[in-house]
Amino acid sequence: MTRTIFVLNGPNLNMLGKREPGIYGGKTLSDIEAECRQFAEAQGVTIDFRQSNHEGDLVDWLHEASDKAVGVAINAGAYTHTSVALHDAIRAISVPVVELHISNVHAREEFRHKSMIAPAVKGVICGFGPYSYILALQALDNLTR
Repeated sequence: MTRTIFVLNGPNLNMLGKREPGIYGGKTLSDIEAECRQFAEAQGVTIDFRQSNHEGDLVDWLHEASDKAVGVAINAGAYTHTSVALHDAIRAISVPVVELHISNVHAREEFRHKSMIAPAVKGVICGFGPYSYILALQALDNLTR
């Protein structure tokens, strides 16, 4: 049986590689996706990698993950700090969710220090650059074996 992990990406992550490379590095979201696929394949896991700038898409994908995935890694971008809807969607599903961030949000602007989704997820990974995605996949692989 195939184990699928959803990797969900929120607003502006489609701009990686162009957007503030001093904070986010030079890799594009496609580069990160390729690294995630390579890691997942080695673990015998399939990933469903998606990005949207629209909060409702992320909510719908979380709901979908409840039926189609063993877990979710989510970089909700700015919605991390504002979205009760994502918090509620995570609470509504039974699969584990790991929140991740490329930058160390606690070393940035104060408004980024509060996560609305953190209380609903299994764990939070931040500050390891694009490797945060691999760490989130490792965590979910361990949680779902």
